[in-house]
Amino acid sequence: MPPVAVDDGRVETLLGGLSKMAAAPDAQGRVEYGLRVGGGEASLNERIGTPLRLEWQGAIHCVHCGRHTRKSYGQGHCYPCFKRLARCDMCIVKPELCHYFQGTCREPEWGEAHCFTPHRVYLANASGLKVGITRKTQLPTRWLDQGAIQGLPILEVASRQQAGFVEVLLKEAVSDRTNWRAMLRGEVDTLDLYAERDRLLEQFRPGLDALRETHGDDAIRRLDAKAQTFGYPVRAFPHKVASHNLDKAPLVEGVLEGIKGQYLLLDTGVINLRKYTGYQVRATLAG
Repeated sequence: MPPVAVDDGRVETLLGGLSKMAAAPDAQGRVEYGLRVGGGEASLNERIGTPLRLEWQGAIHCVHCGRHTRKSYGQGHCYPCFKRLARCDMCIVKPELCHYFQGTCREPEWGEAHCFTPHRVYLANASGLKVGITRKTQLPTRWLDQGAIQGLPILEVASRQQAGFVEVLLKEAVSDRTNWRAMLRGEVDTLDLYAERDRLLEQFRPGLDALRETHGDDAIRRLDAKAQTFGYPVRAFPHKVASHNLDKAPLVEGVLEGIKGQYLLLDTGVINLRKYTGYQVRATLAG
């Protein structure tokens, strides 16, 4: 379906493939969102408290090759692309399993461009303290996609695999997952991320020193970065989190109560838009 955007002054309609929402913080850390469908984008923050309708048209197009697929794999890919692309390999989720040096990387040039670049190990607070990794260029976007209210980079690491080794080490004391239900209910207390950083780096100093001996002193460097805080456009958090599922009920509608992470919070339930990347939809928003 070709992308179409229609604005008649009262409602705005977008047609096409659904993408994850655009998100960026302003100078005060307030997150501004845009709904992206096909080639169009509609700002969302000013639409809090207004009706929103999202209807799946029954088709899914692979976000990489564009072919029609009956099922989405790896957030918007057809099965052939899911099996062929390095970005869909298990080592992206578990970078410590990188197999580039075994000569079995699915796309060596892609791996060199995306995995052998500086990465950040960070602490974030979306539903409590968590550790994570991402490319240096992906902060703060990574935190916003998780719905984090705080984020702090603690280490810069030379490659994705090495960042994975550090994450595995720190996971002995800190979770690497977000409790998305708690995040959406707004049940999150602020944390002293500087104190948590110092505690963890001291606790795992022997393990980090061992990794430096293996990969070089410059491969894993401590950062004295400034923590960032974020505020999300939410007028009412749900007391009970119920999820919409486009595969089971292709029409989702309700009043937009808020946005956090990649979730729309409607008075009828929540929906994770990133899950439905590549779904061909009609989105209708109040003007």
